[in-house]
Formats: sequence, C-alpha cells, structure tokens
Amino acid sequence: MEANYIAQAEEYYTLVGEKNADGFKKYLHSDVEFYGPFAVLKGKEAVFEATSNFTKAFKSLTIRAKFGAKDQAMIVYDTDISGISKCFPGASLLTFHDGLIIKIELFYDGSRFMQKKEEIFK
Repeated sequence: MEANYIAQAEEYYTLVGEKNADGFKKYLHSDVEFYGPFAVLKGKEAVFEATSNFTKAFKSLTIRAKFGAKDQAMIVYDTDISGISKCFPGASLLTFHDGLIIKIELFYDGSRFMQKKEEIFK
C-alpha cells in the first residue's frame, strides 16, 4: 500500500500554520534538503530553524490546494505577512523518503519578501 503523502504534506503545513514546532519537526528526515528563492539548506536542524523563523513572520497560513503523485506532494498556500500581503501566495513541492520529508522545494515571488529574508535565514 502506497503512503498518503498528500495527507502527510497537508498535516505538515497545517502544523506550520499553527506554529507547532514540535509537531512539524517530526515530519523532517534527518537528511532533509531545502531549496528556496533565498536559501539552500541541508539537515534537519537547519530546515527546522528556518521553518520556525518563518512561523514568526506570518499571522496565518491557509492551504488552498494539494495534490501529488508517487513520493511527492504539492501544497499551495496563502500567508498573511505583516507589511507584505494579507494573501501572499506560495507553493511547496515535498519529496518523501522512508515516510519523512527528504526535500522541500519552495516557490514564491521573492521580490516581495526581501525585507523578511534576514529574519528567516539567519
């Protein structure tokens, strides 16, 4: 039986939206890699720290769509980020290995996010 990675991805982003660090940390593989407009990170602690910092930058995160195939799931979401947008769109392609997130590829318009870059990717 194939794992339901779409449900796992949704739960991960729900926990991120709830700012539940202990909850979302358990979804990250020890060798997780993160690729985004402002950073490339490797390892669970680096990705966890950046995600934790991201939760401090937004008021809310709302999942708009989710889909996937095989070992990948895509989450499309909107965040309310003070001083930037009440509805800032982003998308995340998650790849799973051994039931955990091994790769996160983040897509968003980085030009609108420059002022928050240093807060998240210290």
